[in-house]
Amino acid sequence: MLRIAVPNKGSLSGPAADMLHEAGYQQRRESKELRVVDPVNEVEFFYLRPRDIAIYVSSGRLDIGITGRDLLVDSGADAEEILPLGFARSTFRFAARPGTATGVADLKGRTVATSYEGIVAGHLADSGVDASVVHLDGAVETAIELGVAEVIADVVETGTSLRNAGLEVFGEPIMKSEAVVIRRTGADGEEPKVQQFLRRLQGVLVARTYVMMDYDCRVEQLEKAVALTPGLESPTVSPLHNEGWVAVRAMVPAKEAQRIMDDLYEIGARAILTTAIHACRL
Repeated sequence: MLRIAVPNKGSLSGPAADMLHEAGYQQRRESKELRVVDPVNEVEFFYLRPRDIAIYVSSGRLDIGITGRDLLVDSGADAEEILPLGFARSTFRFAARPGTATGVADLKGRTVATSYEGIVAGHLADSGVDASVVHLDGAVETAIELGVAEVIADVVETGTSLRNAGLEVFGEPIMKSEAVVIRRTGADGEEPKVQQFLRRLQGVLVARTYVMMDYDCRVEQLEKAVALTPGLESPTVSPLHNEGWVAVRAMVPAKEAQRIMDDLYEIGARAILTTAIHACRL
């Protein structure tokens, strides 16, 4: 039975559970449940603190896990990312009072406060910068006001909280994070149950990204229409009862669907429909 670690709380928990449900896996009914067995799919889920998941997976006690890329890197665990999941995206950056620094090179000899000591220490070392790192839990913005540090490093979304604290971001992003599937470094990547799990999640990602588009068009406009809707390999084209007309079906990116429908209509396509894709295998 495949043993999988899943976040039990925070911004990773809900989206991870939703994706697993869409992939056909049984999920917990109550937030207090710490373990769920899905006998049909031969999977056992363990609900753990997101920060601990990489440690459990690296130990080999659990086969794979879902956590944040930032948490994986910060843990220093012997685990690796095998599939990005596209949710819980965030950017990790330095911030300070205006005029303090313009880039990572300006941090030499300074003190940086952060909740992600592993990420920051590694980034400073890779940049050849000798600076002190202070680990804090919670809101690190106050570290500068209270004189604990001159610079902070934290997840930045809108930047509103930083501006409210009189701070501004500087330099290039330290890292861009999102939810990822991880496994122990060097583990068998071809294990059938792991591959099946990954295929299911990849199917959900594709289903969320694409829609199915159907439309009718004149035969003489078919090449122009196919150029607009090439599909993944090629579209399905079927003759209609009315001579000179064909029906076309293809997957198209969801975010471009409205524009494509407009373009198809302009070249004479009609009965243009889009439908959601609930699951797929490519």
